[in-house]
Amino acid sequence: MFSVYFPLLLLFGAVMLFVVATMGLTHLLGPKRAGTQKHEAFECGIPSQGDARTPFSVQYFVVAILFVLFDVEVIFLYPWAVEFKQLGWTGFLEVCLFSIMVCLGFFYLYRHRLFTFKK
Repeated sequence: MFSVYFPLLLLFGAVMLFVVATMGLTHLLGPKRAGTQKHEAFECGIPSQGDARTPFSVQYFVVAILFVLFDVEVIFLYPWAVEFKQLGWTGFLEVCLFSIMVCLGFFYLYRHRLFTFKK
């Protein structure tokens, strides 16, 4: 039983070691200059202007939520890819149906212009 999960645990340990090592090295080797300019808000090189509480369009949040939704749906393809040979044609047809439904949802949202921003 343990031999089945050992590669996964080994990968998890390697990833955690890499994360801890890179964070530690950047903390030790990175510059440590404090000042007023460092503590200012930074937005892609553009000086910030106005209040941070400026309201956003609702469509901005709709797009963000839909991105997460489609991202989670795509995650469901991974178990299918792992068990591809064992599932046979039935599994293939089910994934085709799943993909068609995801695409239909995407085209429905695109058709109703939920992905476009109006100025």
